[in-house]
Amino acid sequence: MKIIESIAETFGDYDGYVLDLWGVVHDGRQPYPGVLEALAAMKAAGKRVAFLTNAPRRSWFIDNLLASMDIPRDVYVGTMSSGEATWLTLKARQDERFIGRAFHIGPERDLSVTEDGATELVPSPEIADFLLNTGPDPDHGSTSAEPYRPLLKRCFDAGLPMVCVNPDRHVMVAGQKLICAGAFADIYREFGGEVLEIGKPDPSVYAPTLALLEGIPKHRIVAVGDTPHTDLAGADAVGIDSLWAMTGLFANAHGQDASAETVARLAAKEGVRPKAGLRGLKL
Repeated sequence: MKIIESIAETFGDYDGYVLDLWGVVHDGRQPYPGVLEALAAMKAAGKRVAFLTNAPRRSWFIDNLLASMDIPRDVYVGTMSSGEATWLTLKARQDERFIGRAFHIGPERDLSVTEDGATELVPSPEIADFLLNTGPDPDHGSTSAEPYRPLLKRCFDAGLPMVCVNPDRHVMVAGQKLICAGAFADIYREFGGEVLEIGKPDPSVYAPTLALLEGIPKHRIVAVGDTPHTDLAGADAVGIDSLWAMTGLFANAHGQDASAETVARLAAKEGVRPKAGLRGLKL
């Protein structure tokens, strides 16, 4: 397994890049060191960058977040998110299980997935048709899923199917490991609940993302992510190459200076096939 020190080393092999955000481009608060320079160099080299994130918010919301981090809009061609995919599903009434009224677990900032009449929110599970899970909220905390177990059991007892808007189990934010909506999906499945996860690694979220890289053949596209069971497994599922970013969750678990042998061993254990480890999105 090769370790790539600079994203520029890949310019001869790829023209399109599908980049994860949290853990690759930024830490939830600010871009990682060298990212702004790397993105500018990718644009200058004629590379097309699309962002694909499991964040439970619509694409416009995420674009605004990136702008607040001084990430220029002209260095990427577009953003696709779990929140955007969920909004499209709810708005189009594509799944009969998720038509009607929703009980929401998650923070208020995630409610862009319900806008424009996508669904109606109600205050209790007992009068809802389904559970909209976007992750932890301020009242119950963001470091453990256990405080949510009684509320999840109440939703299960009410017979609600769950739509999980972020399949990630954890994310790194400003150096702290926090839970995501996927951690609640695991508990719901323990109860025997019905769960639909929207986002990576589901191939369906890659179609609109690859459309942003129109004209670039798949063998010239690479995905970059720090999470094997979503970022890397999703790339494998749709037949594009991947690089395992050694930042974010990887760095938290294994250290950003891990050896090539370590990356290869971990990839084999996870059943994913990255082309290389990427020390970070930098030059």
